[in-house]
Amino acid sequence: MSRPVRRALVAVTLLLAGTLAAAGAAQAAATTPALISIRTGLNPGFDRIVLDLSAGTVPGNLNYQLVDELTADPSGEIVWLTGEYFINVSAFPLVAHDANGNPTYTGPQKFRTRNLTNVMAIALTGDFEAQTSIGIGVRTRTAVNVFTLTGPNRVVIDVAH
Repeated sequence: MSRPVRRALVAVTLLLAGTLAAAGAAQAAATTPALISIRTGLNPGFDRIVLDLSAGTVPGNLNYQLVDELTADPSGEIVWLTGEYFINVSAFPLVAHDANGNPTYTGPQKFRTRNLTNVMAIALTGDFEAQTSIGIGVRTRTAVNVFTLTGPNRVVIDVAH
């Protein structure tokens, strides 16, 4: 095989590899869901918080912690929120902004939940490196259940009374 033909084959191979890598990165970004809205509801025995998500793969990593204070991610600043106790819930991968950095969740960053029994307030505390965090102020320390549902995609947080 001549040198010009080899160079042409190498160039085509590199071009295809770059195109496939870019397509893979775009597909991965497109499958990360975005936070659209936050809803709350009072149920017998528990308060429910629902994070409505855009299309994509539901977050595979959900965590919650009972904490003494809430901090903003990534700054570490204290987030002042109504509540005797606090729950920090994080979901990955989940963003609250689009590819241009514009927020996909346009509701309030903090709000009171006067219609719920245990949950007093909710705050969006973080949106950094495909991890979104929600802070919840509660009246009493109690059981928490965090899970995902599909059709449409959402993260559900149940806080017992």
